[in-house]
Amino acid sequence: MRKSILLAAGLLFSISSQAQLLDIIKSTVKTKTGVDLDNPSKPKTPAATTTTSTTTTATPTKTSPINLGSLTSTQISSGLKEALSLGVTDGVKKLALTDGFLKNEAVKILMPEKLRKIDTTLRSLGMGSLADEGVKLLNRAAEDAVTEAAPIFTKAITSMTITDAKNILLSSDNAATNYLQTKTQSQLFTAFQPKVKASLGKVGADTVWKNLISKYNTFTGQAVTTDLNEYVTTETINGVFKMVAEKESGIRNTPAMRTTSILQKVFGAQDSK
Repeated sequence: MRKSILLAAGLLFSISSQAQLLDIIKSTVKTKTGVDLDNPSKPKTPAATTTTSTTTTATPTKTSPINLGSLTSTQISSGLKEALSLGVTDGVKKLALTDGFLKNEAVKILMPEKLRKIDTTLRSLGMGSLADEGVKLLNRAAEDAVTEAAPIFTKAITSMTITDAKNILLSSDNAATNYLQTKTQSQLFTAFQPKVKASLGKVGADTVWKNLISKYNTFTGQAVTTDLNEYVTTETINGVFKMVAEKESGIRNTPAMRTTSILQKVFGAQDSK
């Protein structure tokens, strides 16, 4: 009997301990999660643990793709060549005028670098007018010779192949001019040099410069020489290219300068670049 009483007491104690442990678990769960295990259908969320969720909607990036899809490489090449041709035509027309080189600081032909000491020396000897005349005649020779440049440049433009036309179109403001100059400078020089030589003789620049160099050599005891023909040829070609680059930049950036349909179509496509 006593043994039975002890077993019953132990059982009651065990049940009581388990109940206490269960209460502790329920209390802990409710405190930490807000879930009432005695009434799981109505969970409570403590104010302290309330979390506000913010949804961020990504704004798609707007792009302005350049629409070249409707243009063929042939059309782009034609547009670039037309821009260059207009640049040559307009440039030659302006440069061929009296003072077209001399009064345009961007293209004015100065004393050859290795002869600039002649300029300084002559001016120190009171012969500044002779030095000025020498520079003026270099520019007069360029103005005279450049009238022969247009067909030479035009031939170079029409015969060139632009394999990367789209890249040139979407590149810098004078990319086509730079391309043309890189590809044709040598052949232009060969074709244009005889024109310059004739013009140097026509305006009397060769005679004046022989006199100028002779006087310098006499006063200094030196023997300075230079190839004026080569120098003026190079400077004249560079002057034309500067004018072509100016025209190309204008067509690229000023819609009003696109005077033909092909220019409007080709350069209109790169306006958003």
